[in-house]
Amino acid sequence: MKPRTKYPMSTARRITATKRQKGVVLLVALIMLIALTLSGIALFRQVGTGVLIARNLTFKNAALAASDAGVEAARNWLVTSGANLEQATMATTATPPTAYYPAWCNDSLNAANTPDADNNGVTDDCKPASAAPPSQFDPVTYNWNNSAVATSDDGNGNAVRYVIHRLCRIPGSLNFTNSDGVPQECVVLGSSTSGGTKGAVGYGGGALANTMQPYFRVTTQTTGPNNTIAYSQAILY
Repeated sequence: MKPRTKYPMSTARRITATKRQKGVVLLVALIMLIALTLSGIALFRQVGTGVLIARNLTFKNAALAASDAGVEAARNWLVTSGANLEQATMATTATPPTAYYPAWCNDSLNAANTPDADNNGVTDDCKPASAAPPSQFDPVTYNWNNSAVATSDDGNGNAVRYVIHRLCRIPGSLNFTNSDGVPQECVVLGSSTSGGTKGAVGYGGGALANTMQPYFRVTTQTTGPNNTIAYSQAILY
């Protein structure tokens, strides 16, 4: 006599196949779960990077806006200081002497308060034949401890410092030539020391004085939250 089974043979085969299918579904579900988890992590990191970039741009724009305080402080000093701007130092104790330089490339002063980067006893020429002294001013490498403070905190955590350069080749008057025979060169407002007016009938009937006025370059450094550093420059006359 054949042993009796609980289920017919066809039913038993279907049950076994169903169990195998449940195992495959579990494996697929685990793979999908891992994929979704990795996608979520990637999306989170992308959103975090976007927020970080937006925050940095906000700090940068705020720092650049705050730099106007440095330009205004420099303008105010140029107007009210009464200093001899032809020389290397500023005749005032309200601002560090090295916040003003008489030539466009100056970035340091010696013990005699004259720009002499190579310490050779000769005032720097901003068009040197050799590598030293420098022929240009670099705000990134400049020692900003030698600058004037416009504000230590503008209310948003930004500190603003500035330095002023007269846009001339060497210290001295606009028609000066130093002991090495280097002639003065300046970026000036005006082209001569006298001019003329156009009358109703003829020319040159009443010459007008045309005062030569050099331009000044104001460089500001703004340091703010999250190690933000911003530089700006403005030309004044």
